[in-house]
Amino acid sequence: MPALIPTQYTATVTWLGVNPDRDAALETQALRDMALSFAGYAGESRAGLVRPSDSRVLAQYKRGTPIRNTRQLAILSAEDLDAIAAEMGIDALDPALVGASMVIRGIPDFTHVPPSSRLQDEASGTTLTIDMENRPCMLPAKPIEARHPGMGARFKRAAQNRRGVTAWVEREGVIAVGATLRLHIPDQPVWRFLDEARKAHG
Repeated sequence: MPALIPTQYTATVTWLGVNPDRDAALETQALRDMALSFAGYAGESRAGLVRPSDSRVLAQYKRGTPIRNTRQLAILSAEDLDAIAAEMGIDALDPALVGASMVIRGIPDFTHVPPSSRLQDEASGTTLTIDMENRPCMLPAKPIEARHPGMGARFKRAAQNRRGVTAWVEREGVIAVGATLRLHIPDQPVWRFLDEARKAHG
């Protein structure tokens, strides 16, 4: 029995970007297409099969521990970007300013699709596995402030539940602007002890 269900939801890739050096700047540079290997996009500072652990997983690993890189790509929806911009009080938010790798349009409530869902290019078969929600942080505040003075500090709050997801490459190939990606979701119910586990932690 298949473990993943192809859904009726598809999205169009509206923007692609690459960050060659995150130590120098967060912003990404626009691309027309991405040739993706199992390590991600070769020109991307987030590429690689492994990465050093950071503050997101301090409950599991000492900072700097080599772990599997499930954060090769940062994917946002155009709908969420529009909502963030509206809440911040600006006309539009350039995805380059928030370090986006990919922007898609068409999947509702995209930030909360189930972890381990797939986005599969309908033409090339290139497939991305979604790790989990990408929590908002203050790093985009600086480039946003430079473009929109007085607005940088508004990003983190406006981006709550709208920051998109991180993902890694499950099947190699090329994804281009204009490509159609279909959402495939795990065929399993939500764990019935989830709320209980969350309450015990917090």
